[in-house]
Amino acid sequence: MKIEIDDSLEAVGPDAWDAVHAGSRLRAPFLAWTWQREWVGVFAEGRRLELRRVVDAAGRLVALLPLVEIGPQRFMLAGGADVSDYLDLLALRGEETDAWAALLEARAASRAVWELHAVPAASPTVTALPGLAAAAGLVAHAPVEERCPVVALPESWDAFLAALPKKHRHELTRKLRRFEREIPDGRIAWETTPAGIDTRLEHFLALHRASRAGKAKFMDARMERFFRRVIVALAARGAARLAFLDVAERPIAAFVMLEWEDTVGLYNSGFAPERAALSPGLVLLAGVVRDAIERGRRRFDFLRGEERYKYEFGPSAEEVHAVTIEARA
Repeated sequence: MKIEIDDSLEAVGPDAWDAVHAGSRLRAPFLAWTWQREWVGVFAEGRRLELRRVVDAAGRLVALLPLVEIGPQRFMLAGGADVSDYLDLLALRGEETDAWAALLEARAASRAVWELHAVPAASPTVTALPGLAAAAGLVAHAPVEERCPVVALPESWDAFLAALPKKHRHELTRKLRRFEREIPDGRIAWETTPAGIDTRLEHFLALHRASRAGKAKFMDARMERFFRRVIVALAARGAARLAFLDVAERPIAAFVMLEWEDTVGLYNSGFAPERAALSPGLVLLAGVVRDAIERGRRRFDFLRGEERYKYEFGPSAEEVHAVTIEARA
């Protein structure tokens, strides 16, 4: 296999990029052209980009490794550590090991450090890369970085409730009834079109910043610019939706939802803290899980982070790893 290096994503372009993405194991939107382009445009501005393309003997593009310089002789996989929940070498299924072997051989004499964040535990980047690195005279570490709670969805909402532990089922149904009793005009509203999302994204941002101090700090001007660009762009491809819990005067909870294959992912959230006693976030979460079931989705992914409320919905934790590749000392 041959390695070619470019300094922009446009050297590959959206069609070739998404063709590799469509043939890969990891189909989440974080590796798709839309997400990567918007992330590089916002967070890699002014930084050196090295896009490594892996091409086989027939000239077929089999893998992509976009790296952004974050310090002297230090590169991070595009997508970063803060906003992308799943990342990896983007490679055609079955070509990952050969692609990594070629990439490692090509950089064997380099002293640069490569960092990859949020790599799923089942990826060859975690299971095979350390051995491949050793064979190339390099060192690769892959400790657990975080966990993603994931729920396998049944055929119906009733079956979902029945599968919950008794305590969690009781608490959830109690809170749902209380909300219905105290806010009878409350309703879940969806925005699925780019125009609709662009119109109501301001409501999400306001609720997100109000939720707690940490979220207000996270959603700075640069992050807002990224959210506005990427969510609208993903919506145009049917991969993003906004969910709101609306009451008469205004929304009191909001979610950004991402979708791929048979999976619905809860990407980010916000709620009105003055209405916390009504559990608006939990009420909206129950609504989006029910909606996912009714639309035939089979997985609900809470994405990175192990907040307590996620485990009230009966998920299993799936690990993601931080992978570092460097020369031997």
